[in-house]
Amino acid sequence: MDKLTVVLLFGGRSSEHSISCATAGGVLAALDPECYTVIPVGITRDGAYVLEDNDPAKFALNAQALPVVADNGTRVRWPQSASSRELTVVDAFGERSLGSVDLIFPILHGPFGEDGTIQGMLDLLGLPYIGSGVLASALGMDKHFAKTVFQQAALPVAPWRTLTADDWARDPGMGYAALEQLGLPAFVKPARAGSSVGVSRVATPDQLAEAMAVSLAEDNKVLIESGLVGRELEIAVLQGRPGEPTRASLAGEVVVTGRDFYDFAAKYLDAPGVELVCPAPLSAAELAEVQRLAIAAFEAIGGAGLARVDFFLTATGWVINEINTMPGFTSISMFPTCWLASGYTYPELIDELISVAIAHARHGS
Repeated sequence: MDKLTVVLLFGGRSSEHSISCATAGGVLAALDPECYTVIPVGITRDGAYVLEDNDPAKFALNAQALPVVADNGTRVRWPQSASSRELTVVDAFGERSLGSVDLIFPILHGPFGEDGTIQGMLDLLGLPYIGSGVLASALGMDKHFAKTVFQQAALPVAPWRTLTADDWARDPGMGYAALEQLGLPAFVKPARAGSSVGVSRVATPDQLAEAMAVSLAEDNKVLIESGLVGRELEIAVLQGRPGEPTRASLAGEVVVTGRDFYDFAAKYLDAPGVELVCPAPLSAAELAEVQRLAIAAFEAIGGAGLARVDFFLTATGWVINEINTMPGFTSISMFPTCWLASGYTYPELIDELISVAIAHARHGS
């Protein structure tokens, strides 16, 4: 079989730039050069598209020096029309062709990548890609609207209030009233950010102002959510090929032992105080129900490709925390860990994502 040409698109303008780079390192190492020709395209923090090195080690996750896409002077040019899939690069030697591409893998996290913006550009260019489309990506990125859709689909979510930066500046009392209604502790989080960036736990009302400042530094819309008592579990979801059902993995559990919550440092820098357990100890009935809910959440937003759905198991049942339409793939990330426990190796998981995306592109779905 002819090799597929895959563009690995990573970095980006969001605060999750380095996590995207670390994910790129893992994916680069997993892609079999016998099966794929890989074109690594990095997006700098300023939004320039540069031709990167196909070197997984360059993007290893290091707490002392997080990986980044530097501006190396090259510029990758997208096709000039939807009738072509040819990429070119401009460098010190002039402009040259990178060839025609089969698929884009946009492993971008956060705004300007995971939120439907890059997906819209790729749709305009007629380039097939892995993952959800414009609407599902935008919904998954915006916690307020995702929860609204889940409610409409009769899926369980935690109570919340949404405040904009203007709301908070005009009437801070709205935030304190939300705390009174929702109860303490509560969580304050940006509506459109991931990787626990900008998230704070509020145990007393006098902590609200600082928590709002931290969240508003990431987004001008903020959610205040009820703090739930229960186990924190995650399910990885894979879309099936055309005509095949969506699949859900075994559950992974986040056991927090020495931190306030599962924050950025615990997710990506292997900080102490958190243990990831996969498969999580659940009864057959509990696992079947959370898998059903994960698939229902994925389908409620019109998801494609992949997602990770996060839950709390409370005394009264399952509650959806959020959906992530482009979860991290670092070595300690829950998405590949859940599928490893479910029978996919890391390279097999990447192969499956590519195969499913190509099948849907050829099917026109």
